[in-house]
Amino acid sequence: MYLKRPAAGLAFCLFYLASCFTNKYVLSVLNFTYPTLFQGWQTLVGGLLLHISWKLGWVEINLCSRSEILSRLPASVLFVGVIYAGSRALSRLFDPNGYLWALIHLLCVGAYKVCHRLWKPSSLSDLDQQYLNYACSVVLLASASHPAGDLLSALDFPFLYFYRFHGSCCASGLLGFLLVLHTVKLKSSTTSGQYAAWSFLAKVLTAGLSPFFFAMSANVLTIACLVVGGAGEALLVYTERTGT
Repeated sequence: MYLKRPAAGLAFCLFYLASCFTNKYVLSVLNFTYPTLFQGWQTLVGGLLLHISWKLGWVEINLCSRSEILSRLPASVLFVGVIYAGSRALSRLFDPNGYLWALIHLLCVGAYKVCHRLWKPSSLSDLDQQYLNYACSVVLLASASHPAGDLLSALDFPFLYFYRFHGSCCASGLLGFLLVLHTVKLKSSTTSGQYAAWSFLAKVLTAGLSPFFFAMSANVLTIACLVVGGAGEALLVYTERTGT
């Protein structure tokens, strides 16, 4: 299928790739396995940057309807599940528990998409919804950091005072925010089928280039995850294209 808006699409793919690789570096190479803190930091940075952009007039956010905000909360909670389980999976791949978290991540992604389709907001834009996702994530992850043991355990992290850890964390927050902006821009300038195709391409590129940057062992579970994930994304492109 011909991909329209190549400049916006390629920028989206670039930021998707950079964001995923940065997250993977922090979670698996540096082994910062404290997702409530890492994802809490990312959503805090993203939320603050989005709020600043709103106040400066660079983006438009409208959160006037309390009823729509409340009805959006279940999807925002599922969003927290998506990013939390994804972080667990990235930090534990080629460990059996990592595949369990990958499965939970996929289930949360599916539930989030279903919830998003069943409840189509009349006035909340994509940025409005992302703003609520950020706010909900910061609250829930900050509240869970101590009960989960991450808050105190992170004090023993060996790279806690290293510049490469600080730089990677700052880059992850900024890249995540830029990815959100380019996602919204791409969605607004293409059809849902075209966006699904660009998203599929971004994920294929990320999966294909990962072995050149990170140590990976090709086992049955890894290949099965890649095949299932790729098939799911391809099916999404097909359904968005045909409207079925």
